[in-house]
Amino acid sequence: MEKFNATDFSRNAPFRENDFKWIAELGFNFVRLPMDYRCWILDGDWNKINEKELLEIDQAVEWGRKYGIHVQINFHRGPGYCVNPPAEPKSLWTDEEAQEAFIKHWVMFAERYKGVPSKDLSFNLLNEPAGVDDETYAKIVKKTVEAIHKVDPDRLIVIDGNSWAKKPVFAAKDLNVAQSLHNYEPFNVTHYKASWINGSDTWPEPQWPVPYLPDKLYGLYKPDLNVPFVIEGDFKEESTVSIRVQVVSNFARLVIKADGKEVFNQMIRSGPGEGDWKEVVYAEEWDIYQNIFDRDYTATIPANTKKIELEVRDGDWLSFSKVEIKPISGSGESIVILPTMMDWGVKPGTIQIDENGKILFDEEKTYLNKAWLKREFIDPFLELKNQGVGVMVGEWGVYDKTPHDVALRWMEDSLEVFEEAGIGWALWEFRGSFGILDNNRPGAEYVDFYGHKLDKKMLELLQKH
Repeated sequence: MEKFNATDFSRNAPFRENDFKWIAELGFNFVRLPMDYRCWILDGDWNKINEKELLEIDQAVEWGRKYGIHVQINFHRGPGYCVNPPAEPKSLWTDEEAQEAFIKHWVMFAERYKGVPSKDLSFNLLNEPAGVDDETYAKIVKKTVEAIHKVDPDRLIVIDGNSWAKKPVFAAKDLNVAQSLHNYEPFNVTHYKASWINGSDTWPEPQWPVPYLPDKLYGLYKPDLNVPFVIEGDFKEESTVSIRVQVVSNFARLVIKADGKEVFNQMIRSGPGEGDWKEVVYAEEWDIYQNIFDRDYTATIPANTKKIELEVRDGDWLSFSKVEIKPISGSGESIVILPTMMDWGVKPGTIQIDENGKILFDEEKTYLNKAWLKREFIDPFLELKNQGVGVMVGEWGVYDKTPHDVALRWMEDSLEVFEEAGIGWALWEFRGSFGILDNNRPGAEYVDFYGHKLDKKMLELLQKH
């Protein structure tokens, strides 16, 4: 992670030989280096190169060869694009100057390492592309690959899938590149209480496996996702239905229906200054506000209601952390529904409540489990693999605020899916909050490893696979 972020001195430092030595000692053979191109330029000018920084990358490549570890160089931030803020001044997807700079930097590395065989070194062109269609992305990949292979014809090149490395790019399947997927689903398991994810501290403590309950309602701005969250049951008493709204993107008209009849209709709008929200969040990338509300909106449904629908009729989208159905008389138990899936672009579904207030699920279809991981995220990439395209998992892992036993269950299911699919993987990261060394995970058992805290059970699980 030493060159992950040029603006953070701790993330723009020389790589450490001991990392390579220890990774090999523990039985692993692959290292991915997510890097920020600003680390090796001068004065913010992507046409001026700092040779000193490149020598530190050379050293990492050599340490890989010394310890029998394949090194993969990745542009976490490349000229014209980064998944993390701030946005680049010019867009790789639309700006010719950014594209020329992107290709120029990769050609520089191709020339620098053309004597290093691909068994020791590969290029991963760009981390988690998003906001671009497959065809545009493939055209830029094609230009970059041709330029690299003109210098170094045998260099192994890997591209991330589109949509944050979640979707295979079939438009690039004939470009002589492998493809990489990133596995962090469901997000509320892998990124629970992550400081860089707005609202993650309000998510319920993660479990695994869990029922399928998405946390977002989408409006007409997302027509393909504009369907209601439906709750079916026999609600014999007059009751309140409360939904705890978390994030509202721009604006959203929240509507609640009881047996098809509208019982609640309110526009909820984000903006600057003071309002119904707890925190103002301005999304510069889209030039809109996505404020955190963390407040309940409540409707009353009549006795003997059989079907409750919650929907966003107009606007963008909102997320919620709880739905509670509570008899007004106070004589019965409240039914509390907690979302389990915070991933983007997942349609809300339908759930049933039995006479005892228990949520009913079809485990085969509506559980987030090993089968779901394989079906939703691995199988699409296996279509590429079956067509002769190399596939790997370039990133995966769990943030250290997730309870250790939950993290290990999710990791074991993921590892088994990878193994059954015959694809290799790279854990994010070695040292730190996602890694096996010096994490701070509740419930973990640590042993001393050269003065560092080594997560014993997580290591054993990784070594097993």
